[in-house]
Amino acid sequence: MYRKSRAQSIVEYIMLFMIVVAAVALSHKYVYRAVNARLKQIQEELSYKRQYN
Repeated sequence: MYRKSRAQSIVEYIMLFMIVVAAVALSHKYVYRAVNARLKQIQEELSYKRQYN
């Protein structure tokens, strides 16, 4: 009985880990785009300040 419960726990932890990895992999694209958009915005602000100073 103990062995079956332990195996089930291991399978549950593996499934949880896989779900977390999948969520991170799917959200990576959106985080990457958001960071790039923010960097572009900063670049444009600095470029504008240089142009009119």
